[in-house]
Formats: sequence, structure tokens, C-alpha cells
Amino acid sequence: MFSIPNNSPQQTPHSGYQWDGSPRRFFEGWYYRVTLPEIDQTFAFMYSIEDPKGGKPHSGGAAQVLGIDDAYIWRTFPDVGRFFAQSDRLELGHWGKTNLSTQPIWLLSAEFDHHIQEGYQASATWNQGTIKDPGSNNTCRWQYKIEPIYGWGDAIAPQQSTAGLVSFLPIFEPGWQILMAHGLATGWIEWHGKRYEFTNAPAYSEKNWGGAFPQKWFWLNCNSFDGEPDLALTAGGGRRGVLWWMESVAMIGVHYQGKFYEFVPWNAKVTWNIQPWGKWEMQATNADYEITLVGTTDLPGTPLRAPTENGLMFVCKDTMRGQLNLKLTTRNRGKSSLIVEAQSSLCGLETGGGGWDGSWLSG
Repeated sequence: MFSIPNNSPQQTPHSGYQWDGSPRRFFEGWYYRVTLPEIDQTFAFMYSIEDPKGGKPHSGGAAQVLGIDDAYIWRTFPDVGRFFAQSDRLELGHWGKTNLSTQPIWLLSAEFDHHIQEGYQASATWNQGTIKDPGSNNTCRWQYKIEPIYGWGDAIAPQQSTAGLVSFLPIFEPGWQILMAHGLATGWIEWHGKRYEFTNAPAYSEKNWGGAFPQKWFWLNCNSFDGEPDLALTAGGGRRGVLWWMESVAMIGVHYQGKFYEFVPWNAKVTWNIQPWGKWEMQATNADYEITLVGTTDLPGTPLRAPTENGLMFVCKDTMRGQLNLKLTTRNRGKSSLIVEAQSSLCGLETGGGGWDGSWLSG
């Protein structure tokens, strides 16, 4: 079986399935990504389950894939009884079309290929699946192993919750956890009948979960920089519910040469200026470091579905081919020195939710 042991130093908090078995409104979503720099393309796999108790209007699961040139296919899996996930580690799957009548479990890769005509299974070290879009008849099949390098924290330190200590309490919803800020993927993806094979390609994974939904958000993610194979960035912000009020928060996390640089509301000043589409600007400073991010794209972006109060709906837009400039410096007695400055043309950029009638400025 492909999974990181529970005591692995790279397993992050919240890696396991978060549903408590109650009938309350609930969703959980997982995001896996592989970037192929040699062809300037990225594949993103998005899995979700809603109201897993069953019998609700939005009960069911789905798999979405953003593939070559930001093209998109998806498939729903209405039967929540064919979804499985482990509470103590990252391991999940959903069977769609299959000749098996047993309870869904993790399968050896060859068994999965033989028995599952549509579905997926994924862990910290493996991602495999097959779907066919009934509208277009386009298909995607994938099978690759993952070697985690960075979770969320220093390489040799205990891994951190993305939302800090308070994310252990049901105060903030939805929860958000970067599962693997950077890793290396080896395997293949077959997109519309064409197979793409890769070895040690940059890989990434994250998840979110909860019973409430953000009103508005943005996201930047990249671990395929020009000339900097050991650099990984995840940044984002949103307007979300906290108990009985709403707040806007944002964070930036960078892994570089074994060290984690974290800019979050409780240790840094984070500011942003995000256009509804086309330009993402962020800056953050704390006692020791300063970072500047500028993401841009001339591409139109691809609408994606995300969980909402009314089920999966087109409420966000992405490109995996954004331009990014990153600059990270130290701050020491008024003087700064450069840690890393890097560029990429393979940055993931996203805006989502409502209220985008103009640029979103912090403060």
C-alpha cells in the first residue's frame, strides 16, 4: 500500500479525513498537482465529497481535472457509499463504474486498473484514477507515485497546521491545510488518449473541509521556478466566517533549501491587491523577513467547480500557466539582503467567490 506512516515527520496535521459522522452540512476537498516543465504544462486533480451521511440534496462526490492548456473535464460519483477515507492519514478514494460489489477499499494499482472503470484513489505517496466526461467523451487516466520533500514547515521539524493552532478548533471554516508543499512525482497521465510520462516532476497537494464556505478568495501556488528546483510557494487569502462575524485573512508560505518562511496574521503584516482576474500582488513582512509576490496572466482562465451552500458550482477561475515574480529578503537593523529572487511561467493562479466588482485591497 502506498501511504506515509502515521509517524512520518512529513505528515502534516489534518491529513486524515475530517468528517465526524454527523448529518450537518459538510464537505471535504483534496487537490493534487503535477507540473511538467519540459512542455510548460500542469495537471491538477480535484476530489471532493459533500454531505457524506447521504440522503441530502448535495450528497455525493466528484473528480475534476485541469489538464493541457487549462482544459477541463469532470465526473460526479453520486453514491457516497462508494467513497472511503482514513481518519489518521491521507488516504481516500471513490469508486464510480466498477464490477466490484464489495465495500470500497484501497486496491493495488493493477487491481484498480482491472476493476475500476471510473474512479480514483490517492494517498500521500500515490495518485491513480480514470474518468470520462459524458458530455465530450474526453478521458483522463493517471497513475503516479509521489516522493514528499516538504510538508508544511522546516524539513526536519514537526509539521505545522496551515491555519495555526486555532485550526484544531472548529472556529474557522473552512479549514485549509497544505499537505505537501513540494514533492517529486513519477508515472504517467493519459489525457484525451495521449500519454505523458514523467520522472521526478514537481508535485503538490492540499485540502480543505468544513460546513461553511468562504465568500471570496484568491490563491497563488508554484513549485516549478526557473533555475530554483528547491523553491516552493503557496499563498492565498479569503473572506470567511469566524463564529458570528466575517474576517479577511491572507498568508504566504515559502519552502527553500530546507527552511520554511511563514507569513501569517499572527506573526507578520500581510497586504494584498488582487484584481478580479489578471494580476495578484502580495507583500508581507515580519521581524526577520520580507517577501513580495507579483502574479500575472493574459490567459482567460478556466471556470472550476467548488463546494458551495448549493452544491458544486462554477464559482472560481484558474490558470496553471501564470507568470510569477518572487523576492524574499532578510531584514536586519534596517538593512536587507537577498535570500532568493525567482520567476516562473507555471504558476497556479485563482480567484473565487463573489463581490469581485473591483480590485480587492487589504485593510
